[in-house]
Amino acid sequence: MIHPRNIIISPIITEKSSNQVQNENTYSFKVSSNANKIEIKKAIERIFAVKVLAVNTIRYKGKPKSLGKYNGKRPDWKKAIVTLREGDKIADFEV
Repeated sequence: MIHPRNIIISPIITEKSSNQVQNENTYSFKVSSNANKIEIKKAIERIFAVKVLAVNTIRYKGKPKSLGKYNGKRPDWKKAIVTLREGDKIADFEV
């Protein structure tokens, strides 16, 4: 099994995600690109000791970028939106 800290890369803290925390009890995380929903759910439950009700994932393609004559692209990444049980909270997201 992959270690939970290798699956969950970082929390995504934006104005939109803060509103979702307050209104819908959902949290956003940047996760490993090859992690599935079951692994993400188990990792969140182990790291933060909460009960996860649902996990939605979104894959983002990296944008092409150029700097002078050099061309490249930003990396692809994956976002997970996690819904928690009523009453459960993750302290790192509280403002």
